Amino acid sequence: MKTTNQNKTFSHDKVDIGYKDLTAETTDTGRTYSTPNGKSYPSVTTVLSILTEDFIRAWRNRVGEEQADIVSGKASRRGTKVHSIVEKYLNNEDTSDFLPHIQQSLKNLKPVLDNGIGTIFGLEVALYSDYLGVAGRCDCVAEYNGVPSIIDFKTSRYIKKKEKISNYFAQGAAYAIMWEERTGMVIPNVVVIMDVDHEKPLVFVEHRDNYTKLLKETIDEYRTRKMFGH
Repeated sequence: MKTTNQNKTFSHDKVDIGYKDLTAETTDTGRTYSTPNGKSYPSVTTVLSILTEDFIRAWRNRVGEEQADIVSGKASRRGTKVHSIVEKYLNNEDTSDFLPHIQQSLKNLKPVLDNGIGTIFGLEVALYSDYLGVAGRCDCVAEYNGVPSIIDFKTSRYIKKKEKISNYFAQGAAYAIMWEERTGMVIPNVVVIMDVDHEKPLVFVEHRDNYTKLLKETIDEYRTRKMFGH
């Protein structure tokens, strides 16, 4: 894979989604978004947390609540910073004001970003679907290796296998459906680019249709739980 010390200049062709942003509200039960037509939809991330709740619960029980809060808080802060520096880089903005370890994450990711990402249609785009009844904020909609894709940036302390991140692909499938509903533009692929501690980045590419069944089943489960007050 080609590497360079110079920053690539990314091409943007912003697609109009019909509104500037969505209002979000976060509570103890998750995040909801208010749409321009006055509806309130749960965040797709909140809905899909059903898929990992058993694993998270077991992990928290194993390490203890206090340690779990420390680890998850640190991971969340790092993830937010890496998202921010990647967004600035893709917007062709200066990234020199980030801390060295966050700049190192960008350096690790640059070959993947530079060689894979083509024309960018949107960054940090708030989307919703009346068909699915969910909403969310998508990291990036762009060409990846020439194919229009939902691109999601993740961070991890260790290498993850594709079989263990089906929730990420289901999330991307949701964004692809939302984007098509809002713009009419079909997005076939979901790309997950993962910055891993002390390892080379991982890149996963999947077709969105491989995960729409899982997505819809999980949305149905979420609605059933809400209906019965779970």
